[in-house]
Amino acid sequence: MSSNLSPNLILKAYASGIFPMSESRDDERLFWVNPEQRGVIPLDGFHMSRSLRRTIRSEPFQIRVDADFAGTIEGCADREETWINDEIFSIYMELFEAGHAHSLEVWDHDELVGGVYGVALKAAFFGESMFSRRRDASKIALAYLVSRLKVGGFRLFDTQFLTDHLASLGGIEISRLDYQNKLRDALEGAANFHLQPLTVSGQQICSE
Repeated sequence: MSSNLSPNLILKAYASGIFPMSESRDDERLFWVNPEQRGVIPLDGFHMSRSLRRTIRSEPFQIRVDADFAGTIEGCADREETWINDEIFSIYMELFEAGHAHSLEVWDHDELVGGVYGVALKAAFFGESMFSRRRDASKIALAYLVSRLKVGGFRLFDTQFLTDHLASLGGIEISRLDYQNKLRDALEGAANFHLQPLTVSGQQICSE
């Protein structure tokens, strides 16, 4: 795949159901991915355990949106194996600066301890990656993100692949054809990522 990415090309790719990846942090090559089985989190099917509900109710962290997008990507890439290379980092920073990419972040006072980032297009949100430096931080980030997507009118939360972690939170796999149908429906709608939910799965939350 050519490395001449642009925000417009990435958005067209998402609208077609594909996304870019790299084999590793140090691999300059990129390739397009179109999984036969697609991971999604149904917005009405997010699962919160009792312990996660208790944690959210106790508000141990602060939730911020788009406060440190670069730090969120860096946190996601800070692992032994990652598909986020320098070009992926750069192009998603461009998407963020253009208003198409967002991060939902978990902070412990002045320390970024978890978060998730992705791309919003019409009524679809394409989750790219998440990280956690505190117990349950990524779960908390996803809970707040799902609530934000619901109140904002989103129809599709794409997670690309299904991991055991995502499955425990209500994630499922759907066929490529089913995904394309859901994507088409989402791209016919409109949504607003900046609307702030007042609750997270029934739990009252404070403002950002």
